[in-house]
Amino acid sequence: MSRRTLLRGAALGAGAVALPALLTACDSGPSGITMGSNASDAVPKKAFAAAFTAYEKKSKKTVKVNTVNHENFQENINRYLQGTPDDVFMWFAGNRMQYFARKGLLTDISDLWRDFDGFTEALKKQSTGRDGKQYLVPYYYYPWAVFHRKSVFRERGYEIPRTFDEYRALAKKMQKDGLVPFAFGDKDGWPAMGTFDYLNMRANGYDFHIALMSGRKSWNSPQVKQVFDLWRGLMPYHQKGANGRTWQEAAQTLAQKKAGMTVLGLPHPGQQFSAADRPDLDFFPFPEIDPVHGQDAVEAPIDGFLMSRKAKDEDGARDLLKFLATPEAENTYLKYDPNNIAVNSGADTATYTALQKKAVHLVAGARQISQFMDRDTRPDFASTVMIQAIQQFLNNPDDIDGLVNDIERQKKQIFAAG
Repeated sequence: MSRRTLLRGAALGAGAVALPALLTACDSGPSGITMGSNASDAVPKKAFAAAFTAYEKKSKKTVKVNTVNHENFQENINRYLQGTPDDVFMWFAGNRMQYFARKGLLTDISDLWRDFDGFTEALKKQSTGRDGKQYLVPYYYYPWAVFHRKSVFRERGYEIPRTFDEYRALAKKMQKDGLVPFAFGDKDGWPAMGTFDYLNMRANGYDFHIALMSGRKSWNSPQVKQVFDLWRGLMPYHQKGANGRTWQEAAQTLAQKKAGMTVLGLPHPGQQFSAADRPDLDFFPFPEIDPVHGQDAVEAPIDGFLMSRKAKDEDGARDLLKFLATPEAENTYLKYDPNNIAVNSGADTATYTALQKKAVHLVAGARQISQFMDRDTRPDFASTVMIQAIQQFLNNPDDIDGLVNDIERQKKQIFAAG
């Protein structure tokens, strides 16, 4: 049994194991504002450190950062917030934020929002709980798409596919040419969710997808069965052994020109490319399946900062959040991590790479924007049901009926619990 499996089991058990060993907040008080960070990868970790240092120089306050492995942070967030959380912590917009707001684990920052500039109404909506109060300071967003290397497409004469049939034909051609068509790793449980989301939105539309995520549609419906069937048709072109491979390892095979494509978010492949190779990275929107829905929906998660309900240094936390809402804070971060897009309209876009500019254009042209499966649905449903279900599908894609019936049964139990 892997360490990750043990950690997940401990986190999801009925209180059998205490959380502090995984997410232990630093002591708060006059010594500094504490920050719970899930930025464990090298590039974002360095970029956030630069932003926090800029705040420290400006405010003469100290930020004590408690960095935890990204996946462990996500899997244990519920216990973390109910235990001894940091003053401020990194988290996600939309439903994932609203869930903890409803449970009374966040601090209302509506008063800060009244003085914020540069955030659109759409961003405010994604930062607002179902009680109408604001809880999140949005920091950046990044679209999911199909990433590839321009040089590989150019050298091999590959054309960008617009339809699903063209997509599958391209994968077949890549395989014939000795490439792995789709770099793929789902060891951490969430990366494959992006492929499901796009297949569902392209086949059934954004409204159906969001209704499915919120528990209002059945997982054993013909529409969902079609999604898994479409995915099953692509499985021969996916990298084998996905459940034993991290997304970082998968993205590295794209960088090494061993794989032709991968479905990930903007920061993920970029972090695995060297600075010299990064200009060769490109993407295209996930292809059309049903012309009625086209390529209208784009998956573009928003990340940001929240204040825990148990913040010890509330004044310091509010002061830090005010800084993080400024263009200055975003500019500092993006100087060290050119793999995300600033949400504040006042941020400097002059230094954006071609890939960042293309990402802005993709999101700006979208008719609907989703936040990702584990953000658009209940976190307990995503972590206890869908991670295991998708990994089960990857191991055995032929029992779709059994899979979706099991998902629907568990969904009813979890959503009925309120």
